[in-house]
Amino acid sequence: MPQATRESAAALAAPGEALGPLERGLTVLRVMAADPDPRRRAGDLARTTGLARSTVDRIAVTLARLGHLRTEGRDLLLAPRLMELGNAYLTSCGLPDALEPYAVALADELDESVSIAVPDGDGVRFITQATRRRAMSLAFRIGDLLPAERCAPGAVFAAGWDETDRERWLARRREDPLDTGFPAVPPRVAPSAPGVTEAAFGTRVREAATTGWSLDDQLIEPGLVAVAHAVRDPSGATVCALSVVSHTSRHTARTLREHALPRLRRAAAVMEEALRTQSAGSAPQSAAPAPADGAVDSGLKAELGPEFLQSLARGLTVLRALGSARGGMSLTAVAGAAALPRASARRALITLQYLGYVRADGGLFTLLPRVLELGYARLSRLSFGEIVRPHLAELAGRVRESASIAVLDGDEIRYVERVPTARIMSVDITVGTRFAAYATSMGRVLLADLPAEEQAARLARIRFEPFTRHTVRSAVALADILQSVGREGHALVDEELEEGLRSVAMPLRDRLGRAVAAVNVSQHAGRATRQQFLETVLPALAAAVARIEADLAVASERQHIAAG
Repeated sequence: MPQATRESAAALAAPGEALGPLERGLTVLRVMAADPDPRRRAGDLARTTGLARSTVDRIAVTLARLGHLRTEGRDLLLAPRLMELGNAYLTSCGLPDALEPYAVALADELDESVSIAVPDGDGVRFITQATRRRAMSLAFRIGDLLPAERCAPGAVFAAGWDETDRERWLARRREDPLDTGFPAVPPRVAPSAPGVTEAAFGTRVREAATTGWSLDDQLIEPGLVAVAHAVRDPSGATVCALSVVSHTSRHTARTLREHALPRLRRAAAVMEEALRTQSAGSAPQSAAPAPADGAVDSGLKAELGPEFLQSLARGLTVLRALGSARGGMSLTAVAGAAALPRASARRALITLQYLGYVRADGGLFTLLPRVLELGYARLSRLSFGEIVRPHLAELAGRVRESASIAVLDGDEIRYVERVPTARIMSVDITVGTRFAAYATSMGRVLLADLPAEEQAARLARIRFEPFTRHTVRSAVALADILQSVGREGHALVDEELEEGLRSVAMPLRDRLGRAVAAVNVSQHAGRATRQQFLETVLPALAAAVARIEADLAVASERQHIAAG
């Protein structure tokens, strides 16, 4: 946080009321999110943050138990569930929900990438991206922060700066002349690079104040051009900027302006009308009563003892709770939503306000876009495989058997992730392998989830092949099996695909409850009886599926993550 901002924020917190563990925990998350290396060790974090190693260890234990960090050996990594903090901001501000459909429509109309950004201090942070997939395409993600002087939206927002804002911007430029504090953009070659000098930025800001739009002619990096237009709320304040981004292989800055600006203006006007409608339809917030006993994390505190930082956990709970309403929440409502005592919620809010993550206005507390700096951009880049693989490896290690994930592909399953075990006799299957769905455990849980008509049509066209003497032989028999699978929630296949091969699978469901993939554990049938296999494997499999679904639900709240 710039010094001027920190000094003004400090006045908001009475001495001794800020929660040290919460401040230190957020510092660790911020440092990990900004580091190019996704893996950090506790000792490295201690050196970087200046915190004691024992403090970093306690923070890591707490964040890992909350699901925000995960460990691989001695390495610490940000976990997908940390994205729920950024999701809370994106939900509470209401802008993506109200405006994203129009950004997508504009991207389709222009066949160019379109983004929506909000001001964040003297920077610009993205909250929506509608990207065209090309060899030369936009690489920014939701949560990325850019210096105001190096992008088109920056001049639009700076048109509303006061003298304090300008002084803050100048102080940042003096402290970081090459923009090394903005990992989303290439560092500047020289402090006085053309186009981003104080004079050049001042000219663009004055033009934006008059016209409502601004142009970026390769200010971020060579080849990238953009034009941005202000989007105002019903009070007339600029709340976000709508940008069209292209490459010089398609447009110069001038031709992009000529091509996109008229439609950009129309889209901004439609967005402003959507914001007026949203504002008119917003119901007043009803204050939820504070619970008599709000220590929702008392179980974790009892489980982990002094290693668990309860005030850090409660502060993060307050951040998430602020995402449950638009337009801000009162202290009483926050305490109720977080299931915390009012005094605990108050101290967390004071700390978060001091750190620049929360704004207080007229008795209401609102999340600020800075929340997105807590790993959102990095985690939004994770693929389906990157999200599920750690859980699959943990499952395989726990049951000491191979674990896999597959999707339904026509009448077959296709393996998309797999963690084998090292045994003298092991199941030799690789990613990309296909098998007939009807003869596999993963295929059966996926077939069982299909609508009745589609399932019947698939069963009618199957040509049943006797892979072994145990393989199901008819559509009638398979239909009965699938009914049982649907009731029981899992499928066991014992030596139907191959002699000696046994597996059990469960469906992996998306946010809407649809089975988008299946997870299984397989073993050689000679190692245990069917009952022993189920008793040993099924609880661990169910727990792994629940963890994967929780991570995917958070990660896919604002983007589509395709299985496989």
